[in-house]
Amino acid sequence: MKKQVLIVDDDRVFNQLLVEQIADLGLDCMGALNWKEASQILLETEPDLIFLDLKLPDADTPKLVETLSAQYPIVVLTGYGSIRNAVSLIQAGAVEYLTKPVGLDELEIIIRRELDRAELRSRNAFYRRQLESRRPGPLVGNSPAMHEVFDLIEAVAPTDATVLIQGESGTGKEMVAQALHRSSARHGREMVTVDGGTLQETLFESEIFGHERGAFTGADRQKKGLIEEAEGSTLFLDEIGETSPAIQAKLLRVLETNSFRRLGGTRTLRADVRFVVASNRELGDMSEAGSFRSDLYFRLASFVIRVPPLRERRDDIPLLAEHFLQRFARGIERKLTPDALRLLTDYDWPGNVRELRNLVERAVILAGRDGRIRPEHFGPLVARRADAVVLAFDHEPGLDEIEKDHLRRTLLRHGGNRAKAAAVLGISERNIYRLIRKHDLGD
Repeated sequence: MKKQVLIVDDDRVFNQLLVEQIADLGLDCMGALNWKEASQILLETEPDLIFLDLKLPDADTPKLVETLSAQYPIVVLTGYGSIRNAVSLIQAGAVEYLTKPVGLDELEIIIRRELDRAELRSRNAFYRRQLESRRPGPLVGNSPAMHEVFDLIEAVAPTDATVLIQGESGTGKEMVAQALHRSSARHGREMVTVDGGTLQETLFESEIFGHERGAFTGADRQKKGLIEEAEGSTLFLDEIGETSPAIQAKLLRVLETNSFRRLGGTRTLRADVRFVVASNRELGDMSEAGSFRSDLYFRLASFVIRVPPLRERRDDIPLLAEHFLQRFARGIERKLTPDALRLLTDYDWPGNVRELRNLVERAVILAGRDGRIRPEHFGPLVARRADAVVLAFDHEPGLDEIEKDHLRRTLLRHGGNRAKAAAVLGISERNIYRLIRKHDLGD
């Protein structure tokens, strides 16, 4: 996609010449003769570089530089160069100050330099967002269920007690573990995390306990395990319910004796590690069924934190949605419409907070510059709800009552879009307007 450059200069001949010269460099260049024209262009596109005339007929260029430089690289053009003007404009945020006429070679050097810088800034910002999006964030919630979680974290964090975190997938078990670690005396070192459901038994054992040279085929050197890496810190073991009985036996030994051996080793090593484990399965039920060691379960069950599913803390949905809006909007104002918020709070969230996070991130992208996030921006959620329409009454309803309720729910699912609702119901738009008036469902 071509880079875009905007020229804002009231000298028609110079403006046209500059546009043509920049276009010859293989760039998409637009010209505006005043700020009014330029502001209209900026409503429709985002140029990668802007050239501003110092003397515009309808705007104060230094003030424009201060306003625009946070978003765009600005090069100021003038027919009357002075060092004082140059210094003040650079201080205001301009990246360059050029005196007319501008040589083509000098122009190309400046354009290429500033576009490269802008590309680098964009990539750095992207990578920062990627890193931050993978980093567990703070626990968010004000519901009674989450206050109970906060109280348990506060009580157990200062101790070295092993903690079992139970909860459905996507509820935020790792964030609870992070909160425990940050509030503990071990917070000075980074928490070490391992997923018990992603590795084969031998690889998992080697990852946790380490191995000696020759312990298995391919073990050509000694390797320290994550227990040693977590020395003096916290080891978070996720999905412990997926580990094998052999691994469970070794984990029990570590918890009871604070010691372990590397795979293939004979020397006993000490483990100064605080264990926090998690599971999305009920370990008590697994223990009774014989699929999880009872002795390990009883050792873990001495302190349990249950993270509630999102459907049990609906009061937190607006708070979480706003948290994710701020996280992904990156300073751009975003606001949920009442219908969109109602859609979120009415949904049962089988994927819990993770599902909400992903859908909000998608909605922020789809909303574009409008700023208002509407139900249609949560397309997958609307589709899932559309596949599960249920009419519920606490009495025997009449036909009119059923018709009104079904119409109301259909309009809600489609964000009030009457054309879409009519298409879904298989009736004309004229008929849907008639039904809306009949059942008093209008604005």
